[in-house]
Amino acid sequence: MAHMVVIYKTPKDTAAFDRHYFGTHVPLAKKLPGLRKYEVSHGPIVSPTGAADVHLVATLHFDDLAVIKRAFASPEGQAAAADRRVFAPDDANVLMLLFDNRQV
Repeated sequence: MAHMVVIYKTPKDTAAFDRHYFGTHVPLAKKLPGLRKYEVSHGPIVSPTGAADVHLVATLHFDDLAVIKRAFASPEGQAAAADRRVFAPDDANVLMLLFDNRQV
């Protein structure tokens, strides 16, 4: 199983962010080819040392990294990527991680 984890820092207008994210972006992203599951961790998000400047963490589950690459090369993936720039245009406020999981 491979995952894409997207971490969004707290935006200036959290209500506007949430409206767009849940009303527009999630429906677009759920159309990604090969997407198995879409999870969102949404406020309050804390680290072991206390409050974090994180508003939302999304975890998208796919079969493997090749499926993720194909998903984002698709028209649906291009639409989701373009939409992310609408509600979170500053790359400094978004961290994206792609990884394969393995049991140890």
